[in-house]
Amino acid sequence: MSQQQLTPRPSLASLEATAVWLTFVLLAIGLHVFESALPNLGPWFKLGLANIMTLLALVFLGARAAFTLAIARVVIGSMFIGTLLTPTFFISLAGAIAAAVVLVVCYKLFPRLSLISLSMLAAVAHMCGQFITVETWFIQQHALYYILPPLLALSVVSGWINGALATYIHQRLKESL
Repeated sequence: MSQQQLTPRPSLASLEATAVWLTFVLLAIGLHVFESALPNLGPWFKLGLANIMTLLALVFLGARAAFTLAIARVVIGSMFIGTLLTPTFFISLAGAIAAAVVLVVCYKLFPRLSLISLSMLAAVAHMCGQFITVETWFIQQHALYYILPPLLALSVVSGWINGALATYIHQRLKESL
């Protein structure tokens, strides 16, 4: 076999980044599944603990890693909890994509935003993405939006909590590296 036919080995840095991303994905899936067992605070509302891993992936690995983590978490987590390809899955996926887009765009445009601010913006985008999906595909009633303001307020609070936790974890991981 000639040298050209062999596939080059990935660099150690590339392997380490992949291992870190997979760790974040597994933790996000675990948090997604754990959170599905908790009682709801309202329709389509969870604390969003798995978004902590998306925030960490963003600051440690970049925008592409964070975006793919958000999607992978919803798809694989839905397989575990039995909601894959159900309305719940599509509502969750729409929220995750909306949150990931806002997270990545704001991180790129406003690099000085804190993880808390980014998390709060992503939480609001997540809720809005879910509501738009529900109203468009499932419940075509504009009255649905009357429950949006209190759920947005809860989203801001949960976004703050998740951002604070992500900030704490980020600082601890930076210290240990």
